[in-house]
Amino acid sequence: MTMELTEIIEIIDECNNIKTLKFNLKTSAVPGQFVMVWLPDIDEVPMSLSYISNEAGITVERKGKATSTLHSLRPGDTVGIRGPFGNGFEIAGPKILVVGGGSGVAPLGPLVEHAVANELSVTAAIGARSECDILFADRLARAGAVVRMASDDGSVGHHGFVSEVVSELMNTQRFDRVYACGPEALLVKCVDLARSKGVPIQVSLERYMKCGIGICGSCQIDGLTVCRDGPVFNGDTLADASDFGSSRRTASGRRVGL
Repeated sequence: MTMELTEIIEIIDECNNIKTLKFNLKTSAVPGQFVMVWLPDIDEVPMSLSYISNEAGITVERKGKATSTLHSLRPGDTVGIRGPFGNGFEIAGPKILVVGGGSGVAPLGPLVEHAVANELSVTAAIGARSECDILFADRLARAGAVVRMASDDGSVGHHGFVSEVVSELMNTQRFDRVYACGPEALLVKCVDLARSKGVPIQVSLERYMKCGIGICGSCQIDGLTVCRDGPVFNGDTLADASDFGSSRRTASGRRVGL
């Protein structure tokens, strides 16, 4: 629960509306865990760790007030960091498929690097609206993954949804595990595909969070809290959750459709 004021040491412009902020902070986090980032007088928001080990970093898509504030910061500025929190990915192979959509690729960077370092064979299927929105394609390839891309407008890779690439890969190859993060519609399709093939899958789920430690209940999904029971869940757990792919809670706690 300790808040640590942390200096930003590097900022990387990744692609459209997405930046990576690296901190003067060492962490023992595992791929898939997150931190709570405090911006004084603005908000405290959950962010997946896109870099871990000797340097910590978050990769932020500009969407609202807090993320716009993060995009306005410069090296030398400080933010408050709590964490790491939650459950990360259980990485096992020998052959894995990693799936990411949009900024959901962020926590998959450390996963791929860890997997390749442990001699797993990694195929990464990543997608976005256009080539300008694709995140970490070069990073995943440098790590040693075979990278397949998809774009809604056809500007790079497959013209269409990344779920279509996932379907093709799973129909032509045998994977031992699947890992996914991104829009919930994509996660639902990945869970359905993996279960139909009898392949274990873990997905990283996003929900509105306030406390980060399972007390406030703002991130509940069928009685589970995403911050403490997740954010990484087994596919079988989510397949039985009525909220998965259908509803979420607002800041006031009201359930609304996705």
